[in-house]
Amino acid sequence: MSKTTSLSPDLEGEDVDQHQYRAMIGSLMYLTASRPDIMFATCVCARFQANPKVSHMLAVKRIFRYLKGASSLGLWYPRNEDFQFMAYTDSDYGGCNISKKSTSGGCQFLGSRIVSWQCKKQSCVSTSTAEAEYIAASSCCAQVIWIQNQMKDYGVDLFNTPIQIDNSSAISITNNPVKHSKTKHIDIRYHFIRDCAEKKLIHLVKVDSEHNLADLFTKAFDEGRFRYLITSIGMLNFE
Repeated sequence: MSKTTSLSPDLEGEDVDQHQYRAMIGSLMYLTASRPDIMFATCVCARFQANPKVSHMLAVKRIFRYLKGASSLGLWYPRNEDFQFMAYTDSDYGGCNISKKSTSGGCQFLGSRIVSWQCKKQSCVSTSTAEAEYIAASSCCAQVIWIQNQMKDYGVDLFNTPIQIDNSSAISITNNPVKHSKTKHIDIRYHFIRDCAEKKLIHLVKVDSEHNLADLFTKAFDEGRFRYLITSIGMLNFE
């Protein structure tokens, strides 16, 4: 997706076949299980399935053109890699043009290779970047706990997992159990990350925004930044 693309309901635009549009989105959503590079663009286009317009169809066709030109791109999992478990989380503050809701992005790694990734529009409007990042971190934490429990069945202990985040305020909110006036409005379901941190199931680590790999699932980028991110998560060209 182009960095300058800004999709909206486009109520004045020309209608397109809803069944065809939804079929195309369904195919792309199925493909995101193995192609994290199209996750964000597909999720953005999927928001307009109720009343798709020509502008939305053009954005979807752009994804297909990219896939045709990058058909040999895929994930590579080396056999003799370390088994260190870590995660990245990020959010795009107020990224939705319609509701001004933020987008949560997260990804989990075993060693240097990605094994799980998420992109989802948040269910509430955040009033600050710290709140948006905190909500995104809670969603990432839930996925981390699930993976920890799955691996525990195989006798692998992955507790006290580091979650990389580029917002210091979100880290402070997580580590401070006191409910200040500026955080008491945050929905209680997002505060479980504090309990996970106290139990040493996870801990938040500050990382530079430039090296936050979850950035790939929150917004569109220019070609240089995009290539850096997909290479960093372990996608290689197998031609």
